Amino acid sequence: MSATRPTSIETAIERCRPTDKTPVTLEASALPSARHELRELQRELDANDFVPAGVTVDACFDADCSFATQDEADRIREYVRTAAFLGAGTVTVRFDAVEDESKVRPSLAALRERAHREGITLELDGPITLES
Repeated sequence: MSATRPTSIETAIERCRPTDKTPVTLEASALPSARHELRELQRELDANDFVPAGVTVDACFDADCSFATQDEADRIREYVRTAAFLGAGTVTVRFDAVEDESKVRPSLAALRERAHREGITLELDGPITLES
C-alpha cells in the first residue's frame, strides 16, 4: 500500500460519501466575531447535524465615496475569512444599489480574488456582475 495521497480532485470527489448533516447558509449579521465564539458555533452546528455551506452578507454601496466603498469591502473581507474558518464554501454578497460602479467593481473583483485564495466562491446578488 502506498503512503502517498491521491493528487487529483476527481479522485477525491469520486470517493465522497453522503452524510446525514444538513447544509445551512448563515446570515453574516448573526455571526459572532471572536474566534472562540466561532468555534462554539461550529460545535453547536455539529451537535445539531448542520454543516455551514455558505454565508450571506448584506452590503451597501450607495455612497459615492472611495473610502466608504473600501470600508464596506473590508467588512465583507472579514466575512470571507469567517466563512473559510467555518468551512463554508460560498459567500453571497447581497446589495440593491450602486452609486458609482467604477469604485465598486474593482473592490468586488479584489474580494473575489481574496475569496478564491481562501477557497471560497464569491457570489454577487446585486446589480453588478463580474466576468469569470
